[in-house]
Amino acid sequence: MQIRRSWIIAAVATAAAVAGLVWAFAPRAIPIETARATQGHFETAIEEEGKTRVRDRYVVAAPLAGVLARVALREGDAVSAGQVVATLQPVLPPLYDERTLRELRARLATAQAEADRAQAQVASAEVALARAGNDLQRSDALARDGFVSAHKLDADRLAEQAARKDLGTALEGRRVAQHAVEQARAALSVVQRGGSADVFALRSPVSGRVMRVAQTSETPLAAGTPLLEIGDTRQLEVVAELLTTEALQAVPGSAVVIERWGGALPLTGRVRAVEPAAFTKVSALGVEEQRVKVLIDLTSPPEHWQALGDAYRVTVRIVTRSVDQALTVPTSAVFPLPGDAMANGAEGASGVFVVRDGRARLREVDVVARNSQDAWLRRGLQPGDPVIVYPSAEVRDGVRVAPRAP
Repeated sequence: MQIRRSWIIAAVATAAAVAGLVWAFAPRAIPIETARATQGHFETAIEEEGKTRVRDRYVVAAPLAGVLARVALREGDAVSAGQVVATLQPVLPPLYDERTLRELRARLATAQAEADRAQAQVASAEVALARAGNDLQRSDALARDGFVSAHKLDADRLAEQAARKDLGTALEGRRVAQHAVEQARAALSVVQRGGSADVFALRSPVSGRVMRVAQTSETPLAAGTPLLEIGDTRQLEVVAELLTTEALQAVPGSAVVIERWGGALPLTGRVRAVEPAAFTKVSALGVEEQRVKVLIDLTSPPEHWQALGDAYRVTVRIVTRSVDQALTVPTSAVFPLPGDAMANGAEGASGVFVVRDGRARLREVDVVARNSQDAWLRRGLQPGDPVIVYPSAEVRDGVRVAPRAP
């Protein structure tokens, strides 16, 4: 009886030891973090720093030599077109030769030719605006009947807006050219009167604000000396310097999100043009880069960005691709596959680990594009599939996994 009891105790002890060894050496579930594949909006963008810039700025310069009276205007003051911004007391020699008169007459003729060209540009811009308006009306009518795509309608609407802005620029150019004609005619008339000591008034060519005052105190000036710089801060644009490889994707018409400009909400914009000539810029690391300027128009209502001024720093995000109903997973869930990872795997293929019945299952996926957060997949997953993010080297196809405790 005593022997039987000893054998039973020994058997139980042996079974417990074997069970303990099995439990100790049995593979445990690997702790993981998971996320789910979702279907929704996906976009890629180019992010770069930019600066605001007054779209058109004008320099008021002395058309003749004279003594400048003290300028009362200061930076930020508002001026209207035709307003006197400075006065000159001409300092003229007692005698003028034929050469001086010819030069002044030639300057007047040149200014008049510029005014004629500006008038022709206004007429051309009016014709372009009328043509763009007709195209927009025609596309709008056809779009309501389903004969024109929404993309064509948006393109015609943008073309009409661009034509309207071009007309505004042409009108400003005509006003500036006419102002130059008046200045040249006034300078010639002063000389032809034989040295009259009348005060010569310099007027603002456009309505806007004083951006810079180069001369404030009374002082003698030579002809052509810049005095003031005037611009309309209501006509701002954003200039971003992109790498030439990225600028090829920033086509005119691309949507732009303007962030970190100081306001509570981001602003919207649209690429107007990419300058044709690039330039070399040395980065902070001393690397020479080829960059090109991209011009961006603000499309947000002016009351949202009226606090912005000239040369303010902003961050622009130029949208290069925008897709709805795209299947996406976190970028950290996608990793490259070796060529023999799957039966049909190829060099450069990508994969993810999907959680199925408590085990990791390797899936080959087709990655269309990535951004800083998500990867757009064309095949391999379904919306709602749980995927492993940041998979460790221990995670392999078929291993047991368990969500990491929070």
